[in-house]
Order: sequence, then C-alpha cells, then structure tokens
Amino acid sequence: MFYMSRHELNILKFTIAVVTEFAKFYGISQKQAYNYLVRFKGMEHLDEFYNVLHTLSFEDNVETLAEVCQHNGGMLR
Repeated sequence: MFYMSRHELNILKFTIAVVTEFAKFYGISQKQAYNYLVRFKGMEHLDEFYNVLHTLSFEDNVETLAEVCQHNGGMLR
C-alpha cells in the first residue's frame, strides 16, 4: 500500500484545487486545464513555488499560472 506524508497530501490537494479553478475560469475541462498547464510549464511553476503559492488566493494563483503559461507560449487570456 502507498502512503503519502501530510505535506505531500496537502500539495496534491492544492494542485487539484488550482487546476479545477483554472479550468472553471477558462471554461475548459479539468483534463484540458491540466494538459495546458503541463505543456506551458504552469505545473512546473506550481511545483517549484508551492511554498509561496499555497498562501495566495485561488484567483491570484489562476492569474499567476496564466501569466507563466503566456510567457511559455500559451494563448489563453
């Protein structure tokens, strides 16, 4: 059986919540949002800066991820 630490579980829950909010904001599916964030380095940004991002609002996180993705070729605005 696989167990996650509390910290890993918090990161997972946060990531799912942010991807869900990103999808809602842009009117796309969660799968599309996830794929977009992977392709344009949003997920990489979430992973690298989790310690700061989890203290911000979901609205701020969606805005930040949109900017990161735009800087990496993403076209959602």
